[in-house]
Amino acid sequence: MILSRRVVALNTRRILNVRGVARNTIAGTRALSSRASSILNALDIPTDGKELPGVYDGEWRGNGEVFESVCPTTGEVLARVRSASPEDLQLALERTREAYTLIRDVPAPRRGELVRQIREALAAKRDELGALVSLEMGKILTEGIGEVQEFVDIADYAVGLSRMMNGNVVASERPGHQILEVPNPLGVVAVLSAFNFPVAVYGWNLALSLAAGNATLWKPAPSTPLCSLAVTRIVSRVLEKNGIPGAVAGLVTGGKGVGQAVVESRDVDMVSFTGSEAVGRHVGKTVQGRFGKVLLELGGNNASIIMPDADLKMAVPAVFFGAVGTAGQRCTSTRRLYLHRSIAPQFLSSLQSLYASLKPGDPLHTDTLLGPLHNPSAVSLYKSAIHKLKKVGAEVIVGGAPYEGLELHEGLRGGNFVKPTIAVPTKVDVSEDIWREEVFAPILTVGIFDELEEAIRWNNGVPQGLSSSLWTRDIRNVGKWIGPAGSDTGIVNVNVGTSGAEIGAAFGGNKSTGWGRESGGDAWKQYVRWSACTLNFSDEAPLAQGVNFSATA
Repeated sequence: MILSRRVVALNTRRILNVRGVARNTIAGTRALSSRASSILNALDIPTDGKELPGVYDGEWRGNGEVFESVCPTTGEVLARVRSASPEDLQLALERTREAYTLIRDVPAPRRGELVRQIREALAAKRDELGALVSLEMGKILTEGIGEVQEFVDIADYAVGLSRMMNGNVVASERPGHQILEVPNPLGVVAVLSAFNFPVAVYGWNLALSLAAGNATLWKPAPSTPLCSLAVTRIVSRVLEKNGIPGAVAGLVTGGKGVGQAVVESRDVDMVSFTGSEAVGRHVGKTVQGRFGKVLLELGGNNASIIMPDADLKMAVPAVFFGAVGTAGQRCTSTRRLYLHRSIAPQFLSSLQSLYASLKPGDPLHTDTLLGPLHNPSAVSLYKSAIHKLKKVGAEVIVGGAPYEGLELHEGLRGGNFVKPTIAVPTKVDVSEDIWREEVFAPILTVGIFDELEEAIRWNNGVPQGLSSSLWTRDIRNVGKWIGPAGSDTGIVNVNVGTSGAEIGAAFGGNKSTGWGRESGGDAWKQYVRWSACTLNFSDEAPLAQGVNFSATA
């Protein structure tokens, strides 16, 4: 680890005991628990009960609707954030466009130096930011810290990339000619991020966008404004120290109206959207309707396939994390499990034992593995999905209901806790909703197969195409799985779970997942505009393909 665990240990001792949560009276208006206030104070987020400005473009303001940040673990209101009004948004767009005209002329290695300094500033507050992610989003502490580490890692990647954003030299058929393929900054990149990764997704986009010479405007999920405020404060200080306009990395909080206005704006050259398939379809049509660029990261209905030769000591824990990690709220969460008939009873027995060890807890406690769903709406979706499974005759062998009453510790009864669920339908029919629809909750649906080809058909038979995983020690199975007749997802793993991608490779999916690619690999090429430049350094001007168009005067 880059930083010591000292800050985590201090926070754990000081703020994480929900049995007798101390409360601080704030400005005579409300009380904020010490559990929450010590995390916010560590990130210089005011806890005096006053509304926080949710717009930044070189200055902080906010004149729009007020949004509450609510802790999903306890139901406590953490803060009230004043979002962007239409006038706030218009001014932010204008300032972002103006900032782009400056940052595009800064040499790429110097932009990389800005990213390096941002990386250092984030790393210095990694554990505190990770605790804020756990507090506001609900994922457990190790995952919250790991999410911030993703931002740090992609910043490292972008620093090196700033000296390697190379074009191409193409041979010309004409004597004395040379063709160059040249990347240049694109313009203004808007990032619309989702609640489940309130820091990392913005980091993937900002690091590459800034290295490429763009200005970025962030519109985060309305339910995680504090994460966006904390990150923007850190980034803005780096920009200010270097004399760079704050609008190079601006922020507009708000709801559907703000997001819609950003997507429709012709001042935005590219929209990177992470969210549901339904909203992503609308975003894609809107942006493409005005001939803008769009990057979509949408649904993931991910499957793991377990062959009879799989190492179950590896596979069972990987499926357990894939299905239960982040309470099933990762886009790469394992939602479908296809077991070979010969090992199905043994695998399910081992998996059930791990599920039985789970206890709901405060995600800020280092020994907690199961935190809450993000909001009450997610609990309703969970219950609806369980109802659909039971309606078609599926056997619910683990879970199947929210935690209630005495099943939860007193300090957690205001939270959104549900029991991770394993369900075994009577058959696999990927035309049915129980197999085709992504449910953002810890529900694992199990099918039994006899041949790998059958499991691959089931894997590919759903609309989504984000992540997939095959567990086998047979190289012939591996070749089939990663080849043209294999998995059709963007992430195709072998003996690795569906969840937990690294930043070095491009991240994204196919089909209704949106075909977008973020993070590593060649993802940076989406953040630039490409020009084919033919240079003539000869004394003649011949046409290509031998065309003769000579005129006689």
